Amino acid sequence: MENHDNHSNYGHDMGQEKNEKIHKEHKGRHDHHAHMVKDFKKRFWVSLIFTAPILVLSPMIQKFLKLDEAIGFVGDQYVLFLLSTFIFFYGGRPFLKGFISEVKKKNPGMMTLVAVAISTAYIYSSAVVFGLEGKLFFWELVTLINVMLLGHWIEMRSVMGASRALEELAKLVPGEAHMIMDSDIARDVPTEQLKPGDKVLIKPGEKIPVDGEVYEGQSSVNESMLTGESRPVNKNIKDAVIAGAINGEGSIKVVVQKTGDDSFLSQVINLVKEAQKSKSKTQDIANRAAFWLTVFGLSAGAATLFLWLLFTEKDLVFAIERTVTVMVITCPHALGLAVPLVIAVSTSLAAQNGFLIRNRSAFEQARKINAIIFDKTGTLTKGKFGVTDTIVFNNEVNENELLKLAGSIEAYSEHPIAQGVVKSVKEKYQVKDFKAIPGKGAEGVIDDKIVKVASPGYLREKNIKIKSDEVERLQSQGKTVIFVLRDNVLLGAIALADIIREESKNVINILKKMNIKTIMLTGDNDQTAKSVAEELGIDEYLAEVLPKDKSRKVKEIQERGLIVAMTGDGVNDAPALAQADIGIAIGAGADVAVETADIILVKSNPEDVVALIKLARATYGKMIQNLVWATGYNAFAIPIAAGALFKWGILLNPALGALFMSLSTVIVAINARFLKVAS
Repeated sequence: MENHDNHSNYGHDMGQEKNEKIHKEHKGRHDHHAHMVKDFKKRFWVSLIFTAPILVLSPMIQKFLKLDEAIGFVGDQYVLFLLSTFIFFYGGRPFLKGFISEVKKKNPGMMTLVAVAISTAYIYSSAVVFGLEGKLFFWELVTLINVMLLGHWIEMRSVMGASRALEELAKLVPGEAHMIMDSDIARDVPTEQLKPGDKVLIKPGEKIPVDGEVYEGQSSVNESMLTGESRPVNKNIKDAVIAGAINGEGSIKVVVQKTGDDSFLSQVINLVKEAQKSKSKTQDIANRAAFWLTVFGLSAGAATLFLWLLFTEKDLVFAIERTVTVMVITCPHALGLAVPLVIAVSTSLAAQNGFLIRNRSAFEQARKINAIIFDKTGTLTKGKFGVTDTIVFNNEVNENELLKLAGSIEAYSEHPIAQGVVKSVKEKYQVKDFKAIPGKGAEGVIDDKIVKVASPGYLREKNIKIKSDEVERLQSQGKTVIFVLRDNVLLGAIALADIIREESKNVINILKKMNIKTIMLTGDNDQTAKSVAEELGIDEYLAEVLPKDKSRKVKEIQERGLIVAMTGDGVNDAPALAQADIGIAIGAGADVAVETADIILVKSNPEDVVALIKLARATYGKMIQNLVWATGYNAFAIPIAAGALFKWGILLNPALGALFMSLSTVIVAINARFLKVAS
């Protein structure tokens, strides 16, 4: 017992080390985004509270509301200055810091534009408070900061879809295992304490905790979430089992072969990690627009100041007023909200229609999809066995009677194939003396006759000949065929397969009309894959693809020059979902697929893939409309603000410029609200 305790502590430390490594790698980025969301939210609300008295004390607002005599008091401009100073340094701090960062990187963008705009308004207004002739722009300053904080808060919330895939993968392994001690008594120990050579007991319905080999017992194991194989796999002595798979109806004892970094699941974790690192990031459209608006706005502001001073008789106050008007007009209220508002609306629309957007860049990219790879099991199919065909060999029974006999026997079995038969039967006979035929079926007594539901292997063992082209055809399609015997007389056969979703064929047809290539990727055998592909009309299928090869297959398809979306639900799909340009998870699948994916189909309905692409296209259209308006409005208004039409008596003062700038923001907001999911 002493040695075991020492080994336990060592194993526990190693397991803890591995878990801490996974957490450290992914927690840092997640915490960073969470902190930024919290920071922008706090700064927005605090700034908004202090904005109220600034609006009340602003001369322009007072005049507009005709309250200047009722509210104004001696020294009110100093109170205004102090409140605005607080908002400038507190609310504006992220933008001022961002400006410094952009300057250091020699890549001016949104932060530079915002920082210059708020600094110009603040410095000029402060100078007016302390004696310079002119007007105060404190209210424009603080509202600009508030709107920009709100825009960045919305934006950062959308970034919070940072993947937690590796943590979810680690959760697939149960926390405890039934370790078999020297006395052959099973004792529960933490899974991370196990080492190669240890022995564990796995009870019916439990997750397998380690990679190992069966040395006692028989069962069927559901490996669909790990290998993509839809059919339960029979496990006998000397057969390998994988950590994370689900044990079926029998108890098995397994000797541990691989743990930690050597295990199958850890290899999948590494594949996900590599694929995520290699995923390219699309540049934010708004940042590109902000860069050019920054260059244009700053150039126009500087030119305005110097042109009025050098080539006219106007004084410094007039030149500064023109410059400030230009900078106020350049203030990117509309540009700051152009993309975040559309994203907020589209995210809400998506949720209402059954899919969740986790990765904004990938969602925007979805409009360009020209190839979609579908995982078969659980995506195009239900991932559950069901009866597809029945064949009667003689006149003793009809199809309904054949199913009723089989369903009555299988009702006593926990095997997934047996349950597939049971679900197709409404009424059952009373069964006596039920017993399993290990690895080959089950039998029982119905009306004093022995009824057996058996596999082809049982028939070969008993030398029972089958002459049926129909059975061969069904087997060639990769379907599982079982046989029903009564008193050793062969009555008929029942074929089962993973049931195809009703919506799948419609989805494939619509995607073809949209000129999007459809590809099916599966771990199933070629016969099964071909049968499903032909039934659905899929353009191309790739069968018998191992989990470690799935991401490579996606990469190969990408190398054809295609923008690829991958739709899947299993753990085996996680690396492929991460590798694809757009990863789409069926929500009812494994948590890892959901966490790795860019977009999640909550309703587990493949038809949502079509709606998703249509919404992505509509969203992109709205973004472009908003960006064209926001940048186009500024480009048009800046020359007028600079005084280009002064000769004809048209002069835009800063207050009017701020009003037009606010109107631009309203138009962008209203336009975003008109976004809808195309039917």
